[in-house]
Amino acid sequence: MLKSERLIFRPYTMEDLDFYASLWGDPKVVHYIGRGKTKTYQEAKSSMENWLFPQYKEGTGLYAMALKSNHQLIGHAGLVNQEIDGKNQLEIGYWLHPSYWGNGFAKEASILFKNYGLYELHSDKLISLINPDHPASIFVARKTGLSYERTVNFNEKDTLVYSIVQRQG
Repeated sequence: MLKSERLIFRPYTMEDLDFYASLWGDPKVVHYIGRGKTKTYQEAKSSMENWLFPQYKEGTGLYAMALKSNHQLIGHAGLVNQEIDGKNQLEIGYWLHPSYWGNGFAKEASILFKNYGLYELHSDKLISLINPDHPASIFVARKTGLSYERTVNFNEKDTLVYSIVQRQG
């Protein structure tokens, strides 16, 4: 379990499927994620079993995000492997239920997973993939210490790549 000032992060379990599926089923949540398409409950279940759970073996994946004060699930965040121009890169990702937007939780989660990726997993580079029409995510990336690197075609859309590189030595 990882903790920040106001949040705790833990691996999802099948008992969290209803919450996970609710995020995938909300058009506001997924609007700027991947292709921006919702998933059915069954598709979310398959995603959890076949995509999410296997990542935990490497210390990566999206972790259930809950408020420290009452353990209420509010979203998820973590480090996700993405292939960009044929290279595997580790992305800082986060999703929040809309009722928790605007409270600094995305920034708090991003800083925690930036530090986890750089100092615990010893990654030399982390990225964030951002829809150019989503200024809130650009703001979070900058506040997390990431800088604009380039624009790529990802999921058939122009996507901004923000990154941070850990200097060796």
